[in-house]
Amino acid sequence: MTHPSGSFSFDLVVFGATGDLSLRKLMPALYHRDVAGQLNADVRLFAVARGAMRDEEFRNLARGALNRHLDSADYDEAAVERFIARFRYLSLDADAPEDYAALAQAIDGASDRVVVYYLAMAPRFFGSICGHLAATGLNRPQARVVLEKPIGHDLASARTINAAVAAAFPEERVFRIDHYLGKETVQNLMALRFANALFEPVWHRGVVDHVQVTVAEKIGVEGRAGYYDHAGALRDMVQNHLLQLLCLVAMEAPNAFAADAVRDEKLKVLQALRPINERSIMEKTVRGQYGPGAVDGVAVPAYVDEVEQAASNTETFVVVKAEVDNWRWAGVPFYLRTGKRLPARRSEIVVQFRPVPHLIFDGASRDVVANRLVIRLQPDEGIALHMMTKVPGPGGMRLRQAPLNLSFADTFHGRQPDAYERLLMDVVRGNPMLFMRSDEVEAAWRWIEPILAGWSAGSETPKPYTAGSWGPSSAIGLIERDGRTWHEDMR
Repeated sequence: MTHPSGSFSFDLVVFGATGDLSLRKLMPALYHRDVAGQLNADVRLFAVARGAMRDEEFRNLARGALNRHLDSADYDEAAVERFIARFRYLSLDADAPEDYAALAQAIDGASDRVVVYYLAMAPRFFGSICGHLAATGLNRPQARVVLEKPIGHDLASARTINAAVAAAFPEERVFRIDHYLGKETVQNLMALRFANALFEPVWHRGVVDHVQVTVAEKIGVEGRAGYYDHAGALRDMVQNHLLQLLCLVAMEAPNAFAADAVRDEKLKVLQALRPINERSIMEKTVRGQYGPGAVDGVAVPAYVDEVEQAASNTETFVVVKAEVDNWRWAGVPFYLRTGKRLPARRSEIVVQFRPVPHLIFDGASRDVVANRLVIRLQPDEGIALHMMTKVPGPGGMRLRQAPLNLSFADTFHGRQPDAYERLLMDVVRGNPMLFMRSDEVEAAWRWIEPILAGWSAGSETPKPYTAGSWGPSSAIGLIERDGRTWHEDMR
């Protein structure tokens, strides 16, 4: 139920409530929405996990998480106490059907009240939890389920999960979350393209030379060794985050700003991706694994030491040259790059335009570089259009590149909400636009699987790179073979 003020009444059940995702992301996001007045007094929050715990013990856990993960300026003791008092803890074994009766009793209330089940769990539990919720009658018409990535580890497992979830919840009530789609800068990409007359006329192969999508992390596996060593960077980041960003750059204009209209266009991009097979895998992909090194001047161990393995073929760095086979983008490569233990934490999209067709300034050719649009997703969110300008003063026509810079922090003052805040409230509203549909997930896996198969069939292991570097030298070679370079300007 939505109140005129924009606040909401609902129940939220977090499965895996004592895990890292819940404590690090969901608790702060819910707290901020509570402080903003979007959670009515009757909102009920249920923390569900396997271990035995009293309500007050969980509230202490939540209090500690908020203390660690909120900025000190946002931590208000009275607001924190009011927020954590909403929580009730329930001990539940996700695979034990009999445990769901207690959950049904706890949630018992009006059948028209929105209930959100947030599965902050491993994907192997998604189907069984949804099945038990349905068997207990907890999938009533106002119930919604949120699935965290990854949805499976390959196409077959993704299909199995989607089918099991669909047996309990119709597609319009399934929200597959990718927090990158909730970032303000990502949403602004659509505004940039479709609310301005400037960019769409040049958003095609005739003017755009190539696109780079980079998601760089300074951290290592950070306590996720068990998961990460079976997943790797391609499954963990490319299959979801980077492909979703590619879709938003490459999609055609939807006929309306509506959930299925937008997702239909994203699906078309995924279906138009040129397959990468065993014959082209060496030319179009690079995978690496970090060794010992230093990040921000601090020595860090090798990946194999962090996951406590003598050896591992898991990639912590990936570059993929993707190509979209349609009229708009034919011949325009999309370079996707992600990795751990890199020199900077940075997520950005770079749209590199072609050079001017004829340069009229004598002697200035060495100074003139092609325009580029840089969309910074994190940190320092903003948009910069790098263009040529005359250097002030006498001495002839001296040219230099300078950015037209839109900084979100400078333009839109105040705290920028986290992506999870927006996405959680979109679930409550029942707006699925920023969530992946089942056919999107499966189309992404269909393109990723041949890359995984090609790596497995080959004899090469991930290329080593020093922690604190920008990955193996072959990643530079891949793009430089095409006469291009990586954008690594931090401005």
